Amino acid sequence: MCGRFVLIASVADVIEEFGVADFAGSFTQRYNIAPGSEVAAVVHDGANRIVFMKWGLVPSWAKDPSIGNRMINARAETVGEKPSFRDSFRKRRCLIPASGYYEWRKSGGRKIPYYIHARSGKPFGFAGLYDTWVAPDGAPVRTCTIITTEAAETIRPIHDRMPLVIPKHTMPRWLDPSLTDTKTLIPLLAGSPEENLEAYEVSALVNSPKKDSPRLIEPMSPG
Repeated sequence: MCGRFVLIASVADVIEEFGVADFAGSFTQRYNIAPGSEVAAVVHDGANRIVFMKWGLVPSWAKDPSIGNRMINARAETVGEKPSFRDSFRKRRCLIPASGYYEWRKSGGRKIPYYIHARSGKPFGFAGLYDTWVAPDGAPVRTCTIITTEAAETIRPIHDRMPLVIPKHTMPRWLDPSLTDTKTLIPLLAGSPEENLEAYEVSALVNSPKKDSPRLIEPMSPG
């Protein structure tokens, strides 16, 4: 799964990596992005643009927005079939920029946190879906979910799932809203690139979503 992630790349690096046009805004470095938070996402509406969404997808037809608390992730294996996700999979795909993410390895009765990122230090894009729910007062609420897949070999000793990372060369197809055929889209879920991924143990401070500082991604000292 993916329950916490990091975005500490500069705006300039995100713009370059995702081919974003016309973004004059900003975002702060965040070391512990948790479900329910507002996150930056890249969508394509004639050009690649950064928009902000709440993490936890609320389908447009939902009666209760609290459903988003259970929709932070969508499994790649069933995303084209599940009623909550299939329409967004066909029509509303996005990329969630990240510098890395956290996963917990079970060891006895403990859960040990690890930070996983690209050795290059460059941001990458999680495969995401989004939808817009209209609140009772008429205000639109844009929300998103992160797609997960089977873990790459290097990550499997920590956890059997991981966020689906869209390789840079397939980002244009993933974001293309004119691609709506499920059979065409399924191959884009083939798997995440695992080369150059690095994982190391970090402090249990990350267990609290209230913590947000560079200390969270510092490697634990041996012993």
